[in-house]
Amino acid sequence: MVALSETINRTSSFVCGNSKADRKKYGQFFTPGTTAKFMASMFDIDMDRRSLKVLDAGAGSGILSVALISRMRESGYNGNIHLVCYENDVKVLGLLEENLASIKDANFSFEIRQENYITSQPFGNKASIFAQANMDEYDLIIGNPPYKKISKDAPEAKHMPEVCYGAPNLYFLFWAMGIYNLKEGGELVYIIPRSWTSGAYFEKFRKYLLAHGIITRIHLFGSRDKVFDGDSVLQETIIVKIKKEQTFPKKIRMSFSQTSNFSDIRFFDVDYNTIVAPNGYIYLVTNQKEIEVLSTLGKLSETLVSDDLRMKTGIIVDFRTREVLRSKGEKGAYPLFYAQHIKDGRIKWPTGKEDEYICTDKSGYLQENANYLFIKRFTSKEEKRRLQCGIYLRSDYPEYKYISTQNKINYIKCNSMEEVFGLYVLLNSTIYDQYYRILNGSTQVNSTEINKMPVPSKDTICLMGRELIGKDYSELTCNRILSRWIR
Repeated sequence: MVALSETINRTSSFVCGNSKADRKKYGQFFTPGTTAKFMASMFDIDMDRRSLKVLDAGAGSGILSVALISRMRESGYNGNIHLVCYENDVKVLGLLEENLASIKDANFSFEIRQENYITSQPFGNKASIFAQANMDEYDLIIGNPPYKKISKDAPEAKHMPEVCYGAPNLYFLFWAMGIYNLKEGGELVYIIPRSWTSGAYFEKFRKYLLAHGIITRIHLFGSRDKVFDGDSVLQETIIVKIKKEQTFPKKIRMSFSQTSNFSDIRFFDVDYNTIVAPNGYIYLVTNQKEIEVLSTLGKLSETLVSDDLRMKTGIIVDFRTREVLRSKGEKGAYPLFYAQHIKDGRIKWPTGKEDEYICTDKSGYLQENANYLFIKRFTSKEEKRRLQCGIYLRSDYPEYKYISTQNKINYIKCNSMEEVFGLYVLLNSTIYDQYYRILNGSTQVNSTEINKMPVPSKDTICLMGRELIGKDYSELTCNRILSRWIR
């Protein structure tokens, strides 16, 4: 792979000569050579085809393109290869052309398009019949799309309303367009964040992806800070392979490595329906224990919503409501609860810190003093548990008609003390914390995702709550109670 080695060296020199700030404007993070070679190895090349058309959208310096073309030739493919690269960063165009020209091959041709990959071509059902008939289609698509959030009014977002909800990120618009450009039976391999796998924000995109292709492989990295050498990428990153067909495989090939050199890679096969769940989420498992967690909770048919229990986000953004916050009680003031008030499974208030009261009669700032389960919205990556809960009983603060909650906690309003304690058993258990970590790799607890988690019936939740009343609030106690109801 002489061409690839030269490409990597030239790219390294380019990176050293250009600031991170300049590259960040484009959402540009160059793929390390080891990762490029691994991604290229994921394709199944049809050796009998006389010609293959390849796409690299957002090509950067061409590392992925060179890795794929080199791998195709080393695998014995001798047919014609035509490569199309999209790139509109004028600073990198010269390097891209030099790297592609270094492939000495009579049966290889390439073109570099400086247009906007998204807006320069049709997309989706609204594309005219003429446009669809003349659109480019590709056998193989490889990509490391730009990681950049854009406004909901950006040209790219307006061009692809079928997959957008709110302000989208360019990476999944590139991915959706790639699926659209893929020939029937073609394959796409992308390195992308894992954020698309759950939540309402990406729901329209997931539906589009699963309606037009199937996931055949997923690679997970154990360390997010070493995937892109020298760049600060805060998102957890994965590699996904899509095939454009509608015949679902029985299994998805999963793999896992701690870093991008793949020296410790592990492979395992998982049932397709375990990864691609009926609720439309994608579950990223790394071992058999996590598969068993999904299997155990997957037997439950209810959700919080179907049980008429719904998690919501706290209502007060404190820096926007300074005028109504108080550090001491006064007439017309009510308790304002923060994540800091969740202590050892209960709510401890007041603690003597600032702004623990809210003095207002605005209905939008207040909520009924009822029984609640409070859940921290944010935890650190290093903390043992992602789900951290506290039981709040209205009987502990009977003098207040209303309370309020800061928006860094979530809450579930309950009709009875048994419901609160039962929900605490669920969310303070080991298996539910493991489940949420599989579902969401971030440190934020998302109410939309919690509301879709499988749970027992409300009657069973209340029975578990009765068992917890009078006992300690430890994770071990919750596990013991839960094990009698969920197996």
